[in-house]
Amino acid sequence: MQLAANLVRTAALRGDHVALRLGETALTYADLDLLSARVAGRLRLAGLLPGGRVGVMLGNTPDFAVVYYGVLRAGGVVVPMNPLLKAREVAYYLSDAQAGFIFAAAAFADEATAGAQTAGATVSVVGPDFLAGLTDEPLAEVTPRDGDDTAVILYTSGTTGRPKGAELTHANLTRNAEVSAHTVLQLTADDVIFGGLPLFHSFGQTVTLNAGVLAGATLTLLPRFDPAQALSIMQRDAVTIFAGVPTMYGALLAASENAAVASAGDWSALRSCVSGGAALPVEVLHAFDRRFGSPILEGYGLSETSPVASFNHPGRTRKPGSIGTPIEGVRMAVVDAAGNPVPAGEVGEIVIKGHNVMKGYWGRPDATAAAIVDGWFRTGDLARMDDDGYFFIVDRKKDMIIRGGYNVYPREIEEVLYEHPAVAEAAVVGVPHESLGEEVAAAVALKPGATVTVDDLREFVKGQVAAYKYPRHLVTLEALPKGPTGKILKREIVIPIPTP
Repeated sequence: MQLAANLVRTAALRGDHVALRLGETALTYADLDLLSARVAGRLRLAGLLPGGRVGVMLGNTPDFAVVYYGVLRAGGVVVPMNPLLKAREVAYYLSDAQAGFIFAAAAFADEATAGAQTAGATVSVVGPDFLAGLTDEPLAEVTPRDGDDTAVILYTSGTTGRPKGAELTHANLTRNAEVSAHTVLQLTADDVIFGGLPLFHSFGQTVTLNAGVLAGATLTLLPRFDPAQALSIMQRDAVTIFAGVPTMYGALLAASENAAVASAGDWSALRSCVSGGAALPVEVLHAFDRRFGSPILEGYGLSETSPVASFNHPGRTRKPGSIGTPIEGVRMAVVDAAGNPVPAGEVGEIVIKGHNVMKGYWGRPDATAAAIVDGWFRTGDLARMDDDGYFFIVDRKKDMIIRGGYNVYPREIEEVLYEHPAVAEAAVVGVPHESLGEEVAAAVALKPGATVTVDDLREFVKGQVAAYKYPRHLVTLEALPKGPTGKILKREIVIPIPTP
């Protein structure tokens, strides 16, 4: 169950096959295996012991994979970090994880170094010549680790307080990569996976990097997502698998509407797409199907579940708007506040049990006990299950709006907004109201060249939902704020409320 052993096995079978591509740079599996062994050798010489934590503050470059597997090979624990973190945040992550080392991209070395000094960690700056300079004696063997040993500490977004480190074990990540590769994506060594999801996030790690290595496929990287560049890479490298979040699919659709791009584009190699991280608007799903001729399989997961928990599986019925059914080895249920299952069709909280559920929150036994009850992880996501066992996300518990005693689920209103031909992005949030408790508000970004008034948008929604649901407050923005994975950050949306 040692996660790094997957790389060693694939390198032995397909050493000459390209593992990673970034522009004109390509690393074979033999290259990746040797370079990661050199990183492991360097860490072992520097005093890293099995179980020791190592920060990895790198973007979507081959360096990330080399360091990631190098840390694991040495028996260490990877602490992935967003390269855009500031010194104070870096210090918190390293101090909380008690990490003694950090690898940081040269472009962000100042913040990483300042944070590492505060935390007492040793910094290795990863510059353009990093791989060429890896001449350390390679660590030939993969350091043995048990399946329940921690492989990665992945910090949650911290929307309800300071970020907590989810401990994902070698068994968690290995099994999740296996199911993702074999059952969900049905990968072969001939596949080319688009690598636009951040590798410091669990979705990118499991579904693109670890699943790709397990299958011996090629991962073609894009350090920062840009839809025009993505379309170019998809054509150049004959990408067969695209893994993304909903905003990526919306951006690809918008970019492909350019006449010159559409006439020159050839994305016929694309055979399967998967979406996660947030709810995929049904209108985007259908429009993408029509434009690219490749189905999007929507799934669901969280950092705490390694992350994949459910998917619309290939070869089975795909239900638009659904996150599908649990993956192999995983159970899901919809429960009430007391933890009792609710009847099909009723809304409750999703709970998850299986090989993908984290070991716990690093150093936080109380938070772990609150989150995992009798082996079931409480997600905080509201959903319903239909008679066929398909799950439909309604919203996050914390995002639900209670207006005058009525529950309003933002996703329902967002789906309506996405149906308007002028809307590219939409987010519905609750704002304080003196007598109702909360009022419904919305922020939208329009498609390039589109024009529509907020009054027209409000009337469009008003005509399709109950009177208490439509947004009384509505603003248009250039773009909605997003996190590193492209997920819309509702907590950063500010909607001005007129004074009565």
